Amino acid sequence: MEDRMKDRLGPIPFAEMSAAQQVAAQVVIDGPRGGLYGPFVPLIRSPELMGAAQQMGEYLRYRSAIGTRLTELAILVTARHWSQQVEWAIHAPIARDYGIAKEVIAAIAARERPAASALLADEALVYEFCVQLHQRQRVDDATYAAALAAFGEQGVVDLMGINGYYTFLAMVMNAAQTAAPPSSAPPL
Repeated sequence: MEDRMKDRLGPIPFAEMSAAQQVAAQVVIDGPRGGLYGPFVPLIRSPELMGAAQQMGEYLRYRSAIGTRLTELAILVTARHWSQQVEWAIHAPIARDYGIAKEVIAAIAARERPAASALLADEALVYEFCVQLHQRQRVDDATYAAALAAFGEQGVVDLMGINGYYTFLAMVMNAAQTAAPPSSAPPL
């Protein structure tokens, strides 16, 4: 990818948004995100799609059945798979704050398998599940069974949902060439 790509669908000043865009934007601004940034900048062009996406994302990011630490790990694996700079810039520091080891984050950034000693058992399982889903487009029986035993059906479905949702956002931002915000995480 080019180092300096032009943001194709950059921010729209609130006053210049349509009424439907303003309503959709205000929902995001008033929610736990506190602002319209990242994928919501290009998605505001389709307020109904953005509304549905932000509702799903709010659940998956803040209330998933696998918890925030594992959700953030799944987001990082997805961001790395899609080389998604915005997701990485936002979520690598959050993952670290929630206890994902810096060595794990660095290995994912380098497209390397994290050392087993750096991963907790549930992290190793989430990492393997996500990598298989992205690279093979499926999850083998042993990994699926282990995830089911560890997280239950809702947890497995939420884990699949996190991978799918952040893939959707990565595709939107990669196509829109959304600019990454400043971050303490080095870019991918």
